[in-house]
Amino acid sequence: MSTTSLAAGLPVPDQSARLRDALLAADFTADGLLELLGAPAYSALARSETVPALRATRGDSPLETLVRLFLLQRPVEPERARAALPLDVALADGWVAESSDGIRATVDIRPYGGPEGQDWYIVSDLGCAVGGAGGASGRAEGVVLGVGGASTTLAGITVRTPVSSALDIGTGSGIQALHAGRHATRVTATDLNPRALAFTRLTLALSGAPEADLREGSLFAPVGSETYDLIVSNPPFVISPGARLTYRDGGMGGDDLCRSLVQQAGDRLNVGGFAQFLANWQHVEGEDWQERVRSWVPGGCDAWIVQREVQDVTQYAELWLRDSGDHRTAPEEYAAQYDAWLDAFEASGTKAVGFGWITLRKTDSDRPSIIVEEWPHPVEQPLGEAVRAHFTRQDYLRTHDDAALLAGHFVLADDVVQEQVGLPGAEDPEHVVLRQNRGMRRATKVDTVGAGFAGVCDGTLSAGRILDAIAQLVGEDPVLLRDRTPEAIRVLVQEGFLEPVSPRG
Repeated sequence: MSTTSLAAGLPVPDQSARLRDALLAADFTADGLLELLGAPAYSALARSETVPALRATRGDSPLETLVRLFLLQRPVEPERARAALPLDVALADGWVAESSDGIRATVDIRPYGGPEGQDWYIVSDLGCAVGGAGGASGRAEGVVLGVGGASTTLAGITVRTPVSSALDIGTGSGIQALHAGRHATRVTATDLNPRALAFTRLTLALSGAPEADLREGSLFAPVGSETYDLIVSNPPFVISPGARLTYRDGGMGGDDLCRSLVQQAGDRLNVGGFAQFLANWQHVEGEDWQERVRSWVPGGCDAWIVQREVQDVTQYAELWLRDSGDHRTAPEEYAAQYDAWLDAFEASGTKAVGFGWITLRKTDSDRPSIIVEEWPHPVEQPLGEAVRAHFTRQDYLRTHDDAALLAGHFVLADDVVQEQVGLPGAEDPEHVVLRQNRGMRRATKVDTVGAGFAGVCDGTLSAGRILDAIAQLVGEDPVLLRDRTPEAIRVLVQEGFLEPVSPRG
């Protein structure tokens, strides 16, 4: 696709390397911003409060000038702009423009720290970067947003093993394509909005990242029958009564867009490949939400679906009416919009809306592992390695029956600690808890046998021999203990408390 068709009315990236050099020279980076602004002003900026950042940038250093220009979107004097960046290049290529009150930015440029300390930049429409001067509301149709919480969540949960090909559907300002370029030989990015493709190109160029194959169109339409090793998408998943805003509204009924995306991904994945999405789904009266989402999983794929949050329909409507700025309209207009959302939910029987992560892995197995769970608790990002390990454990469990589990060797995961809970002074604890300190940060109660078993697992003895020793200590029949314990072992492996290993010693 040509530069002209992609970037009409937007900067061109032809000399972006010179602009990038200037930004780096001024320390216009994520670390540089934190040092300049200080933690309170930096945090306030993330809440779209700009006064502390304005106070912190009253000097005339190049960094202060760039913050005012590209993050706070204030005009700066031409002399200050010239001291901070190659002004002739920035003007000629359209990054800034002359106005009656000085030099103004034409786009929002936000420093973004890569996972290995890279200094990247996310380019978006003015006022549409999270924490930018324009805040998060009052957005118009066709705008392209910068990086936000959903974007960083998806980037954090994505499996980052080296792959030949990656596909970013609904690329927006290009953050997922930027991450994928680190470990994918070929990156394809698609979006229904041609402005988004233009912004992705700017983001990649200004970040010094490889170019991506940019294609315009909806969902999988631009790639036809091509297949990939990794597919990621932070799609327009909002369940709304209309499709006013391309960046968030799917334009299909209810959660049909997310369902279509998940169902169609199976045919576009290579065996062993991952597809990872953020999604919303409806909680419909008289229907199990887990079965609803489980039905989306395509054949030949394992799946791990995690619901992170649930909002009732009033909370959900209010959230997205604020997002679009409708709460700032006349009271009767806002009430009419609110009513329209509730009418749509009532017509479909929707009582609440869930938000979460969906990960598929193509296996072509006739015994797929499909796990759907609710986990609203804090996790430790990045989770990509934990996601990969989850599916590796499913492979193990699928190929090991109870007898094989008892013959297997296990170790307690490095991040697991044991807690004993009970009344002070009591001789024995009321219960024992195994807790993960990293990743999903799960906790699970175990009985005396389970606690003893987990504590002994160091890869030396098989599970069966450990159980025989425990049976002798507690006076149980070893045969009965072997019969009733494999299911508990299976759960501890599935949730990552125990890791299968080759025999030691």
